[in-house]
Amino acid sequence: MIEAWIPITLAAALFQTWRTAMQQKLRKLLSVNAAGFIRYLYALPTGVALVCGALLITGEPLPAPNLRFIADCAAGGVLQIFGTTLLIMAFGYRNFAVGTAYAKTEALQGAIVAWIILGEALTPLAMVGIGVGVAGVLTLSLAGRGLKPRELLRATVQPAALCGLGTGLCFAFTAIFIKDSNRALTGDSIVLRALCGLVMTNLLQTLMQGSYLALREPDQLRAAFTTWRSSAIVGTLSACGSACWFTGFAMAPVALVRALGQIEMVFTLLFSRYYLKESIRRADVFGLCLVVGGVVLILAGR
Repeated sequence: MIEAWIPITLAAALFQTWRTAMQQKLRKLLSVNAAGFIRYLYALPTGVALVCGALLITGEPLPAPNLRFIADCAAGGVLQIFGTTLLIMAFGYRNFAVGTAYAKTEALQGAIVAWIILGEALTPLAMVGIGVGVAGVLTLSLAGRGLKPRELLRATVQPAALCGLGTGLCFAFTAIFIKDSNRALTGDSIVLRALCGLVMTNLLQTLMQGSYLALREPDQLRAAFTTWRSSAIVGTLSACGSACWFTGFAMAPVALVRALGQIEMVFTLLFSRYYLKESIRRADVFGLCLVVGGVVLILAGR
């Protein structure tokens, strides 16, 4: 029997790919910070609806928030914002491909962080699968950019690489805080606790990012509301994807969820090929095979 976290994580990756594709349409209208703001703001109604649905299905009372839960949600929310900012900073350097590639080491960093902080030990086969998957993601990230592995290694101390590594580390710790926020709540339903964590995190992110826009980019704050038709779709997809991520982290080791979530790269490649009609290079096929092979090893060794 397939464990529940596996299809949930696959759904998270699919929603994230879909949301990213839809969000690209708003990039000409919104700044980077405003684009992040609409993800949180317009995700709130969907998140609240999901919580209400879970309450009706489970029949459980709404979990009472506590200081640990709120602190976890705040930490996870701000780290996600910082991670996104670091990734954008990496794009600002000439060798932004290096930063992008190093950001993709998130699954590997997540495995190390989860092992140290949460004591989530993985089987050797699962660790090999994570390594193979990371190699596949790096291949897909660097395909067609003319950057060889030796050059990538030499670029480790360059600003773009450091921003990329910082991105992966922030996202790794984000997952840790998300998982702990679920543990901080009482109640039998993991899904209900995960959805409550999603709503609280989105609420705090909306306040944080919204306050920044009000102070530094007031015109973009207004634009975030005038584009509500398109933004609402992005927010809904973001909420659905985050609901799956939050639930997956609660059900399984962080490293396994993040590693399986690398299948997002496969969805992105398929989207670019069959929706955008872009050609696929030989390196893309090789990277695709590595990612899929890594996923198979992870599932076999879990």
